[in-house]
Parts: sequence; structure tokens; C-alpha cells
Amino acid sequence: MRMRRKKYLNERLNECAENLRIPVLPPDRDFRNALLTPEYLDLAGWFEKDQPLWLEIGCGKGQFAVELARRHPEINILAVEKVANVVVAAAEKGKEAGLPNLRFLQLGAEYLPRYLRPHTVSRLYLNFSCPYPKKRYAGHRLTAPQFLEIYQGLLTPGAEIHQKTDNRPFFEYSIEQLSGFGFTLKNVSLDLHHSDFEGNIVTEYEKRFSDLGQPIYRLEAYLK
Repeated sequence: MRMRRKKYLNERLNECAENLRIPVLPPDRDFRNALLTPEYLDLAGWFEKDQPLWLEIGCGKGQFAVELARRHPEINILAVEKVANVVVAAAEKGKEAGLPNLRFLQLGAEYLPRYLRPHTVSRLYLNFSCPYPKKRYAGHRLTAPQFLEIYQGLLTPGAEIHQKTDNRPFFEYSIEQLSGFGFTLKNVSLDLHHSDFEGNIVTEYEKRFSDLGQPIYRLEAYLK
């Protein structure tokens, strides 16, 4: 079911213009054509400080990104969400927090190489991405090979991907794809909340699933 458009959505998005960018995509919306004409964001001019960049793809309502930026003032956080109805809530939360190292981008992950320069992301977060359980939609999963190729181009040498999900088949799929692509896995957990991992930031979805007693799966991956 399509999400109903929020009331005063455009006005709310405009009020977040300082910390939210909404790129104008080519008319045909074909990301392959879009990548032929890069329009790199001026990150140095957008963030207050020149610092390492961490990227969250699928930031939801921004709870994770806000807390991550608060804990790491020495890092610039770029939170990406493609749904306007959702990213507006995240950007408003970020605006209220007043964190100079946190910015938001309304964009699908496939378009990222058009707006981010190669090898500028030193960590990538994938928190509770849509698992697309039907096999015919596997190419839409954010750990599908086409996306791993995009991440490879964006990540700095030795950068890590951190993934969390409540979906066991999707987690197993991600392990298979990451390993097959040449990523090395570490800190793999089949039940994060009953592990000895420290420093976890609980997302909106994570709390919902954990309260239902569902295990949370987590991994870290990097290219040697």
C-alpha cells in the first residue's frame, strides 16, 4: 500500500533546506544514465568541518543517525532515505538536535555515485533494510551485487559496512553476497541484544522487533 502524502510536506521539506538535500533526478529516472553525468555534492561547504564521512542508507525517521552524530562529533554523518514522507521526519529531528555534523539526502541508493565522489565514505550503515523476501525482487536488496559494486566505489580503503536486520533469510543472503564479493566478515551476531557487543544504537524498527522477542542479526564487513 502506498503511503499517504503527509500534510504540508513540501513546506516541511523546505524548512529543512539547511540540513536536507533533494537532488533533481533526470527526467527518465534511469540511474544508469544519471551516473554518466556526475553532480557531486559540495560536502566541504555543506558540513561545518572537514571530517571523515559515514553514510547510513535507509535512515528511516532518523533516530539512529541523530544519536550516531551526537556520539561522534569528529565524524560527518550523511543519512540517506528515498521516501519524502519519511526523510522529512528525519530531517526535522536532525534540525531540532542542531548537530553540525549531520546532514540528510533524499535519494535512492542506486543514484549515490552521481552525487558522492569515489572513495569518500569511511563507514556504511545498513539498518533494517527492506528484505524483499520474494526471490524475483532479490536485485532490490541493498546487499545485492549491484549495490555492493556501488559501495565498493564509494568506500575508502579498509572501510566497513555495518548491517543490522531482524530477517534471518535476508541476513544469510547478505553474508553469502558479501563473502562472494570479497568482503571479510567480523563481529557476526545472531542475537545482538544477548551478545557482549557494546555501543549499540537502537533504531525505531529494532526496538519494535526486539520488544516482540525477535533476535537482531548484525555483522561488519570490509574489503582487504
